Amino acid sequence: MTTLLQKSPIHRTVLNNGIVVLVAENPAADIIAARIFVRAGSCNENREQAGLAHLLSAVMTKGCDGLSSLEIAEKVESVGASLSADAGTDYFLLSFKTVTSDFGEILTLAGRILRSPTFPETQVELERRLALQDIRSQKEQPFNVAFEQMRQVMYQNHPYSMSVLGDETTMSRLTRADLVEYHQTYFRPDNVVISIAGRVTATDAAASVEEVFADWQAPAQAPPILNLPEIKVEPQVRVKPVQTQQSIVMLGYLGTSVSSVDYPALKLLCTYLGNGLSSRLFVELREKRGLAYEVSAFYSTRLFPASFVVYMGTAPENTSIALEGLRTEVDLLSTTEVSESALQAAKNKILGQYALGKQTNGQIAQIYGWYEILGLGIDFDTKFQELIAAVSAQDAIASACKYLKEPYLSLVGQEEAINRAIA
Repeated sequence: MTTLLQKSPIHRTVLNNGIVVLVAENPAADIIAARIFVRAGSCNENREQAGLAHLLSAVMTKGCDGLSSLEIAEKVESVGASLSADAGTDYFLLSFKTVTSDFGEILTLAGRILRSPTFPETQVELERRLALQDIRSQKEQPFNVAFEQMRQVMYQNHPYSMSVLGDETTMSRLTRADLVEYHQTYFRPDNVVISIAGRVTATDAAASVEEVFADWQAPAQAPPILNLPEIKVEPQVRVKPVQTQQSIVMLGYLGTSVSSVDYPALKLLCTYLGNGLSSRLFVELREKRGLAYEVSAFYSTRLFPASFVVYMGTAPENTSIALEGLRTEVDLLSTTEVSESALQAAKNKILGQYALGKQTNGQIAQIYGWYEILGLGIDFDTKFQELIAAVSAQDAIASACKYLKEPYLSLVGQEEAINRAIA
């Protein structure tokens, strides 16, 4: 076992089998939270198997070597703990929280679930049906329809084009054998990061992890290398007529990955534009002009280029003017420098929200484990704050000119209203 000494309050250890263990000691409350990350998100699926990582996360806790779904639930609930699994685009996650005295027991259980899930056929069938219901219900939500349409045209044949749930076709044909194969391929110790925060010393936590996982050996062959297609930027218009009481107007731009030098400036521009009641879009388009039921912007942190999206929900008769208003506000970023005071306010907002997002043990375990699994390293916690603070008005306008010029457009709403908007 090798230990890397860090100046950071996070202790980082690498076990001989490749598992990275991160520990944040926080004795304030008698609780320990853990996040077990695996490099196995929806990006690792074949396109024909979209939704596989999600289905795996839903079935993972429903049976493991020697334990049924009910027995797992009883073991967790009998000590008041919580345990759940989730799949994202860039990683798979098994989370648990427990009082300190039960940490060893719940970690052992999590290890069994992670390494030896049984994927009972009845549970696979049940969870697949539930996922299909989710997919169908999302088709009834105009925002989801607009975003799905945007994502597919923007990402083409890249995995980011698909929902984590996949679609009805791909989800319907997933089998238990697919889950077993995916698990055997990606769930291996050199693909795992275990992040722990709470009332435990780094030494004790690492020893507990070693006790549970030390005998887990990585296969001789290296993990599959992700060979993803290049994303070509070819802005297009997509419309979807739906009988609804509001239009969703959505502009999308292909941004960059978290490892790019332009990431901090785009993150800051997104906050300035569409984060909260004091944001530019809210003030200009909702407060002053009364155009929006809702208006916002988002730019996710991703391993590969992420979409920078601004959107508005508006009355059908305002669709054209809403589209014009959104375009004007985004275009301004490329022609007019954001004032120093507005830039500083956006920095204060993003850094304040960032600090508030690291209060609980669960949040602390999440953020450091996430940085580690993305390949950024635990020092990115400090680096991110420094990068945001260092963004200048010139950096912001340069990034806007580079990324936010020509948008993809997705419109969902009454046919006449959306056709008029693009006429």
